[in-house]
Amino acid sequence: MALEPANNSDDPPLGGPSIVAPALWNSGDNPGRPLTAEERGLLAAISTIVRFRKGERIYQEGDRASAVFNIITGVVRSYKTSADERGYTVSFLFPDDLIGLAESGKYVNATEAVTAVTMYRIPTAALEVRLRNNPSLDFQIISKLCHDLRETQHHAFLLSRRHAIARVGLFLQMLETHQAAREGGAGEVYLPMTRSDIGAYVGISPEAVSRSLRELATQGVITLRDRRHAKIINRMLLETLISEATSSR
Repeated sequence: MALEPANNSDDPPLGGPSIVAPALWNSGDNPGRPLTAEERGLLAAISTIVRFRKGERIYQEGDRASAVFNIITGVVRSYKTSADERGYTVSFLFPDDLIGLAESGKYVNATEAVTAVTMYRIPTAALEVRLRNNPSLDFQIISKLCHDLRETQHHAFLLSRRHAIARVGLFLQMLETHQAAREGGAGEVYLPMTRSDIGAYVGISPEAVSRSLRELATQGVITLRDRRHAKIINRMLLETLISEATSSR
């Protein structure tokens, strides 16, 4: 049964019917094998559908981890808040991703909706019962929750690049790879997040993000159709710019 889209992207968070939809870990590019229809049904039976407006917080770092969430549509930002209350983006998460990594029963990061978001909400208590009774689910759940750890490693690698242009270039590559895996080929890179969101992730100012995108376009590495769409057209030159940033350290 396919998920019916929300009637209004500004709908507040709400519970919905427990249904089986392809977004419940059914994508071929996910780690491990896709869940079977029976396994998806086991999870869908304990899930509700929730919606968040653009910019709305999903949960706060340190909150009790009462649920994990499987993204159906939209983009989510995972971030940490420093002592000076500045938000540092840890990762961006997309449809089919699972969010809710916890430690000692509390969420490790905070999350908010970059766009309007629809997700499955799976209560942790019910999930624990399902995992105990259905060991075949363990590997899939662990693989999905390890996404945050892989993103942290990728983030550290990206920030090791000194030049802003290399950081933005790597970020575009990351988005392109993710979108190509879902859509079956490289094309335009869609940027649903703001320049501030990107800057918080790559560790530079929003102005530096804009300058870097313009510089990449000027050098013929990318084309920009508008603020939300870019296309990598010279991969060799992009790799050269990234390599030069590394060698100049």
